[in-house]
Amino acid sequence: MVGTAKRIEMPDFGRARVSADRFRGLRCVHTQLAGERLTQDDLTDLALLRLDLMATIQVDRETGLPNNVYSAHLLPTTAEKLVEEAETLPYEFLEPNIPAHLDTNFLALINSLETEMARIRLTARNRQTNRDRVILVGVTTGYFSEAEESMNELEELALSAETVVLDKIIQRRQKIDSRTVLGKGKLEELLIRAMRLGADLIVFDAALSPAQVRSLSEATELKVIDRTQLILDIFAQRAQSSEGKLQVELAQLKYLLPRLAQGQNPAFSRLAGGIGGRGPGETKLETDRRRVRDKISHLEKQVENLRRQRQQRRKERLRRAVPIISLVGYTNAGKSTLLNTLTQSKVYAEKKMFATLDPTSRRLRLPIEQEIIINDTVGFIRDLPETLVAAFRATLEEISDSDLLVHVVDASSPQAMAQIESVDKILLDLELNKIPRLIALNKADLLDEISLESLERQIWLDKQAESVAISAIQSKTLKPLVEKIGELVGNFALSDLQVAIGK
Repeated sequence: MVGTAKRIEMPDFGRARVSADRFRGLRCVHTQLAGERLTQDDLTDLALLRLDLMATIQVDRETGLPNNVYSAHLLPTTAEKLVEEAETLPYEFLEPNIPAHLDTNFLALINSLETEMARIRLTARNRQTNRDRVILVGVTTGYFSEAEESMNELEELALSAETVVLDKIIQRRQKIDSRTVLGKGKLEELLIRAMRLGADLIVFDAALSPAQVRSLSEATELKVIDRTQLILDIFAQRAQSSEGKLQVELAQLKYLLPRLAQGQNPAFSRLAGGIGGRGPGETKLETDRRRVRDKISHLEKQVENLRRQRQQRRKERLRRAVPIISLVGYTNAGKSTLLNTLTQSKVYAEKKMFATLDPTSRRLRLPIEQEIIINDTVGFIRDLPETLVAAFRATLEEISDSDLLVHVVDASSPQAMAQIESVDKILLDLELNKIPRLIALNKADLLDEISLESLERQIWLDKQAESVAISAIQSKTLKPLVEKIGELVGNFALSDLQVAIGK
């Protein structure tokens, strides 16, 4: 290879001898005419191309004879050590020397390094029971602190999806790169990090366009997904009822349709016709798109049937004049736990995001000798994918006939107010914001009195909403909440009576 005085263009080595457990089997030895040692570009190529060795030979300007040889090789390192020591260099420099005095048995060295790489990867696989190993990536043009909060939430989502989070990377930019989201330098850093940690998957804390996913996948040779796809995957894992599975499948197909693009899969370029099938025909890509559209249409009809069935059941409940209370709130705020404690039920509740997908209804008798129905609903999250909101509209319509919404808030979360805002936005989008609301500050036992009073004051000032402090796992703390629900339900009944008399 012959380059300029500033750079050498590497050829495309393809996938020759590519493996996570070994090097490429190539050593790059080159000269530096200006007397430089190994540059950052040299070390980046060493890591990205998984070369056995990167060496530069300095040249004596007067005689043209070779001087010292500077070289480096990659190091096998455990993921834990890399995460703990962020500044750990991924390579080791050999002692510089003139060519005639180089005496390192490099073949023996590289074999020992590959053996160690294979051992580390096998140990990691055994320990993580074949779960996906992911790196989380965030890019922001705003405040870094807000990006960190969002990244922490993405980490919770990733853990809920049963993955192993290896690392988190955040970049602040003036403008998001339209092709690769990240800047060139940060992308190279991500590639090196992914290679060193043995990542299987990269998750971006943003909605990626189909073109961005393709560009990133080609650059990293890893599977790349965004926040929306991660949430869809969690929903697919959690859905238990046939209704829940139906709605998740619909959301996934709506997400997939615009991402069926030419070149993403070699099969998409083949013709579905051939002998006996010529004429206009249609490509494999067009066939796939048509099948997905047909499936979406079929599922939408089924979801519409579910919606009608739910309407019928709601009419029956309304005919019996039983007040309906719906528990709403951010995911993992404690709605299912509250339902279980109030009604002595055993609804599935776990400290995971989106543990509840299938709505559950239970009866509760209030102290005022009034029976009510309590609905547990799917949790909300900021930037909830539109495809999910559309698919779960039949389920979320359960809330529309509620007489009261009990908005369960994780009071111990530093982002409690932001989460309240996110839930309010979704309720507004669903046109459910006119239903009377009571805020239940769950996990209040984890806050000191001053912090709790401050949160209650802020809710009243910002939202003009009443709040009650509770702990969903301590039934004795729920008495004020039940009394307040009874008081509001009594007011609804009195209002209905006055309307009836007026008529």
